[in-house]
Amino acid sequence: MDQAGPENMSALSWRDRAARVFEFSLPGGRRWRVGPLPAIMGVLNVTPDSFSDGGLYPDASSAVEAGLRMLREGADLLDIGGESTRPGSRGVSAEEQLRRVLPVLSGLRDAAEAPISVDTRDPRVAEAALRAGADIINDVSAFQAPGWEGVLGEPSVPLVLMHMRGTPADMQLRTEYPRGVVLELCEELGRSMESLCAQGVSRDRLILDPGIGFAKEWRHNLQILDGLGKLLELGRPVLVGVSRKSFLGPVLCPGGGAIVREPVERDVATVAANAFAALQGASILRVHNVAYTRDLVDVLGALYHCGSAEAEESGGR
Repeated sequence: MDQAGPENMSALSWRDRAARVFEFSLPGGRRWRVGPLPAIMGVLNVTPDSFSDGGLYPDASSAVEAGLRMLREGADLLDIGGESTRPGSRGVSAEEQLRRVLPVLSGLRDAAEAPISVDTRDPRVAEAALRAGADIINDVSAFQAPGWEGVLGEPSVPLVLMHMRGTPADMQLRTEYPRGVVLELCEELGRSMESLCAQGVSRDRLILDPGIGFAKEWRHNLQILDGLGKLLELGRPVLVGVSRKSFLGPVLCPGGGAIVREPVERDVATVAANAFAALQGASILRVHNVAYTRDLVDVLGALYHCGSAEAEESGGR
């Protein structure tokens, strides 16, 4: 079941947000409900070279504890990645990704019932992760490469489709959007959706990610957040991943200031950007700092319930 809010909106009223509820089937007969408030996806990169948390977890036990801590802090689901996709990064073999990911996935699956997503461009990694207990597959290349038939044929596995051009190694050479970044990314994501649907994938399984920082200049990312309502018109929940990303640097240091914020110093800016994204209609916020984002969503929740109660009271007069 999904109920989408009205089209052609730049920001959601509380009543509009109440209509944006999506339900997904998960493996094992479970259900996952997203909305009306954004779900918090905790980022758990088990890599040596991710831009923010690379190398933080030298072994599986430390990564499992970090994931469990995110859940205690209020994450609704986790996203495990075994390959960095930062600009300029090169691919990692399926074998190496599985060596990094599977022990962490197994440890978390044994200890927690929350949905677990695996972030990979490799269908072999995805299939093995699903066998090991993953629920969701998150592919920055939107499942357009060959070999995904096995994953696409699993009816109870939600799929996150992200907008990117090229590969992480060359994507920043593909940042021309002569008709506007929002229009072109919506068209390209729309084509990715239709390609999957033509292969028999139900639209009810799809989650859309505009790909903040992927084949985008820093100003493009601001334009995407401002135009997020256009992406909502595709009728699927939108995942936004602004957490600690480099486009926040020029915002925090206008005019090329000498002080450059490290990724971990961009958490407050991340909360500000996520607040805007949430009010524009984002359904999932992918973040490194779960505790800050939990505070954000709890405040939005209090305002939402206040606004909903007021609307009901006014309607009853």
